[in-house]
Amino acid sequence: MVANGEGSRLVATEGGHRVTPAELFFDLVFVYAITQVTALMAADPSGLRLLGGMVALALLWWCWCCFAWLGNVVRADSGAMFTVLVSVMAVVLIVSLTVPEIYDDAPGGLPAPLVFVLCYGAVRVLHLVTYWLSDPSDQALHRVLRRTALFSVAPPFALLLIGAAFTGTTQILIWLAAVLIDYLGIFVTGKSGWRVASPGHFAERHGLIVIIALGESIVAIGVGVSGFALSTPVVAGAALGLLVSAGLWRLYFRQLAETVEHRLTTVTGDDRTRLARDAYTFLHLPLVAGTVITALGMKKALTQIADTGHYDLTEPLHGVVAWALPGGVGVFLLASAALLLRTTSHRSPLLLAGGAVCLVAGPAVALVPSLLALALLAALVTALVLVQNTAVRPHATAAG
Repeated sequence: MVANGEGSRLVATEGGHRVTPAELFFDLVFVYAITQVTALMAADPSGLRLLGGMVALALLWWCWCCFAWLGNVVRADSGAMFTVLVSVMAVVLIVSLTVPEIYDDAPGGLPAPLVFVLCYGAVRVLHLVTYWLSDPSDQALHRVLRRTALFSVAPPFALLLIGAAFTGTTQILIWLAAVLIDYLGIFVTGKSGWRVASPGHFAERHGLIVIIALGESIVAIGVGVSGFALSTPVVAGAALGLLVSAGLWRLYFRQLAETVEHRLTTVTGDDRTRLARDAYTFLHLPLVAGTVITALGMKKALTQIADTGHYDLTEPLHGVVAWALPGGVGVFLLASAALLLRTTSHRSPLLLAGGAVCLVAGPAVALVPSLLALALLAALVTALVLVQNTAVRPHATAAG
């Protein structure tokens, strides 16, 4: 580790390392960032804007993941590392402020898309430099950092800069290409060189970001009814929305998290690196994305239930929002099935069937009142979690 004095040291973690308060503080800025992504999609709930929101979320996810990996090998509460984290927080906060305007820049002020891209690039560079300094003697790490910079950072960053000069569909597609190249680059170059020093810390960090995403779904309920009179349908809708979030929480934390963490603990070396990359860096993104999409559906559903001046209680959700309410849950369920398959080689027909049903349920949601749609979704999630609870545990035990 680099040591030029107590305040400038990067301190290595140990095998039993757990999440520090500094990392919890770091996550606070991502609470706001995820909220901004939901607001971005809610402002113009179209298929294109939904895709754009997912692109923005994928870029923000990469910013978070970079420092989840780094915090696993360097203590986040050490002097130098904490300074880096606060610097990154400041940059990500600026990124979050730009999110509502990245596809529709308001006149006056700084160009939001360009500021977003420059700040994103700054986060990636800070990550690479700090990782390099964390262990100057680790040549394998330095090789993977060079490959990452050349294949997974520089080309996507150039595409993001190009995309910032455009608007609408062109911008979103160029940025989507940048995201795909970035993720492909990590998949190809990230098979070795990285280290997961503490599996418990790594699993806990990702569990916390799932909590943040679920928290956004609950916040969306409150935002959806803000400014409207409290009524019996509003209370019922809020309770049903919470039941959906609680079901997703139970599925992840009672039926998936422990199994995945245990598997990560049992493997070592490059096998652990690849499992951490696949199960956490890649497959936790659709878990978070599904929750954010569901939050969009909940927000719009609760607004429609509460706004009796513009909507009747019998009116259904429409368009992409009608798909988002069950569709986000579907993405979450399919990601959960993929997570089980990657870690235990166990296929879950229940999760696959439930995810598929939710993904195609949009047209049906558009035919029933929004409150009824919420009730049916809550019932489906609750039933699935209860049945899945008996199906997963035997396989989780066998995997050990």
